[in-house]
Amino acid sequence: MTGQNSAVDEVVQLASELIRIDTSNTGDPATVVGEREAAEYVAAKLTEVGYDVEVLDSGAPGRSNVFCRLEGADRERGALLVHGHLDVVPADPSEWSVHPFSGAVQDGYVWGRGAVDMKDMVAMMIAVARRFKREGVVPPRDIVFAFVADEEAGGKYGAQWLVENRPDLFEGCTEAVGEVGGFSLTLGEDQRVYLIETAEKGIAWMRLRAKGKPGHGSFLHDDNAVTRIAEAVARLGNHTFPLVLTDTVRAFLDEMRALTGLEFPEDDLEGSLAKLGPLARIVGATIRDTANPTMLSAGYKANVIPSTAEAVVDCRVLPGRQEAFLQEVDELLGPDVTREWVTELPPVETPFEGPLVEAMAAALRTEDPGSKAIPYMLSGGTDAKSFFRLGMQCYGFAPLRLPPDLDFASLFHGIDERVPIDALEFGTRVLDTFLQNS
Repeated sequence: MTGQNSAVDEVVQLASELIRIDTSNTGDPATVVGEREAAEYVAAKLTEVGYDVEVLDSGAPGRSNVFCRLEGADRERGALLVHGHLDVVPADPSEWSVHPFSGAVQDGYVWGRGAVDMKDMVAMMIAVARRFKREGVVPPRDIVFAFVADEEAGGKYGAQWLVENRPDLFEGCTEAVGEVGGFSLTLGEDQRVYLIETAEKGIAWMRLRAKGKPGHGSFLHDDNAVTRIAEAVARLGNHTFPLVLTDTVRAFLDEMRALTGLEFPEDDLEGSLAKLGPLARIVGATIRDTANPTMLSAGYKANVIPSTAEAVVDCRVLPGRQEAFLQEVDELLGPDVTREWVTELPPVETPFEGPLVEAMAAALRTEDPGSKAIPYMLSGGTDAKSFFRLGMQCYGFAPLRLPPDLDFASLFHGIDERVPIDALEFGTRVLDTFLQNS
């Protein structure tokens, strides 16, 4: 079998086999599993067809990354980075209909942890890369394929480490495509838009600390660290940050208004976004900064007032809002609570324009005539935050044509994560066409 079919014919098996490799990332290096095994699997698949592959552990044993480069016709052009992560978030088998690491292929889906985040895209990358090498396809420019570790914990042992310690691996890369974009949203009968991720909120995990006077739990006490941290966390958690429409979100709303006739008035934006159904959860989180308390820690005995109390807050910050956000946070915390960053990854925003965007839209139309590509902002984060630091323009483009009734957003880190087989095959064809014309 030659042509795109040779990639399509193996993508489901690749996705299933990747899911069967448990690459759960707990965030604790001592309990992370499987990344090395997954890297060796990817390397073997690429080496088998003739790629010169580099497997690299980044800062810790077993935190493995795989790289290969396919030379293009114009070596003077900037290279395109196509990246995917090998790790997944943990899953409890008792909560699932199928075992989360079974890679089951049934009922028209490939099931398991990582099916949409993001071993589906990794499988598509491998399938297309293998076809290009087997059949001598020469893309317009160099393509760097990168399969990296640790994205689910912020990339400290993956993309962050590689950008800081091995920038040579990305030499010449001017643009990048990765996860959480290129999926369809059905607006009406046979009318679909495909959301291209062009922006991400910043991720800032903040540790708060309050100090007080220790003492016996039975005494009157007006200098209690637990009370102080609890009050600060409550103020922060209950605060509503101002509504801000970034260029990306405004462009998304303008496109949706033109396509659907729906209105999104700023004085009732949250209410009007509900018209978008499940997608409202994603878009609604991109019109404001957020600061959600996630952890509390204090004390060691019921009758002892501790001298310190701590909390962790998950902050997500819009592009251009970092300084104003910090000012609001400090006013809410007050002078008696200190803060420090556990993780700080900047917002990313890339213009929705240019030849690469046109190539994405054209590849989608090849498989879905009449469809339209539009930009959107991701409320979470991806490895694009690291690659952006090297001057690349970064996009989310893992193409999938989804059933209209599938709540796609709920599958990310969710129970019974799964990807439709026909969506996986569709995405492989689109990615193949895109890389031949990028």
